[in-house]
Amino acid sequence: MMKNLSPVWQMAIIVSGLLVIASLVVLVLRLVRPRKDFSELAARVRAWWIMVGVFFAAIAVSPPVSLVFFAFLSFWAMKEYLTLLRTRPSDHHGLLLSFLAIPVQYYWISIPWYGMFIIFIPVFMFLILPVRLVLSKETEGFIASASQIQWGLMAFVFGLSHLAFLLTVPVYADTQASGHTMLLFLVFTTEISDVLQYVWGKTLGRHKIIPAVSPNKTWEGFLGGIASAAGASLLIRFLTPFSVKETLAVSLLITVAGFCGGAVMSAVKRDFGVKDFGSIIPGHGGMLDRVDSLCYAAPVFFHYVRYFHSWD
Repeated sequence: MMKNLSPVWQMAIIVSGLLVIASLVVLVLRLVRPRKDFSELAARVRAWWIMVGVFFAAIAVSPPVSLVFFAFLSFWAMKEYLTLLRTRPSDHHGLLLSFLAIPVQYYWISIPWYGMFIIFIPVFMFLILPVRLVLSKETEGFIASASQIQWGLMAFVFGLSHLAFLLTVPVYADTQASGHTMLLFLVFTTEISDVLQYVWGKTLGRHKIIPAVSPNKTWEGFLGGIASAAGASLLIRFLTPFSVKETLAVSLLITVAGFCGGAVMSAVKRDFGVKDFGSIIPGHGGMLDRVDSLCYAAPVFFHYVRYFHSWD
């Protein structure tokens, strides 16, 4: 029966099944240990239901809706980041310019114009933004302001926009794989790795990896989460044109990239002196707390696919 459904629907059923199991686990834990507070865990699972529903709806409705969804994702992540920056009054025009870059970046995807997509932010915005800050005639703190805003554009607009560009990949010959299915593979593998690293770390974690940056990240959680995610990626190999060995290699690539993204964002939060980037998602924090791994995993996966499985 599952084979008669499209890969996207198959994936929706798989993820829904995992969330049903997670919901039942929370229910059993509350019954078995009524005195222990599982409210945060329950909030996390409820939030996952909502996030999964919104995500699948966004990529299933139509390409314009999907594009708007990912543009909003970049906008909100950038907003959470810029809200925490120590900016100067003279930076306001530069901050506005960084937000205006978001619809332009996603316009290149809508055409789709790969050449401009790949250079607009790292070349043109990299050059234009400092000039706009110079026109404010304030030199004190110039380097800090320019570098902070440029880094945010690279991570939260350029990095995340690779998710949207994956949707332009056509169906691969003799397979069911397409941009939509490859996007599902990337997001599922990255996010399930995050979840499993958290689970393994909570249950078996003893040896810290980077205690000064993220005290909760352990070697046990890191290795257990990545190994488990690799196994899970084999179950959804039908979403890709990869062989078994390549699936495992790609899974390793994006989960390690995702871990690096999470570690970098932890360092950013430490620098800002905050626990989370926001509170919009109950149990998870802000939008950026949920997509931090994808800021690194998305461009790494996208360019791997483009180089080794080019669709041009």
